[in-house]
Amino acid sequence: MRIALAADHAGFDLKSELAEVLRGQGHGVLDLGTDSTAPVDYPDSAEAVAAALGDGRADRGIIVCGSGAGASIAANKFPGIRAAVFYGQMKVTAA
Repeated sequence: MRIALAADHAGFDLKSELAEVLRGQGHGVLDLGTDSTAPVDYPDSAEAVAAALGDGRADRGIIVCGSGAGASIAANKFPGIRAAVFYGQMKVTAA
């Protein structure tokens, strides 16, 4: 599966961990940024993932940000895209 993955600055560390785990599970990861903890706007991350899904570069998408609410709302503004917020404890381990 091809997975588009993006984050704002608050989600950078988790995005990096997720990319490693997903690649370890055999998924193709399209890393759409951000590439550091320098401040960026979360709607840009949502737009990047929505565009990758919309044009067929990815089968699924994950957006990581501080709360998830804003990124989810931003992604849902794109035709054919449905985003939801996930909260919970998650143990990320490499395969």
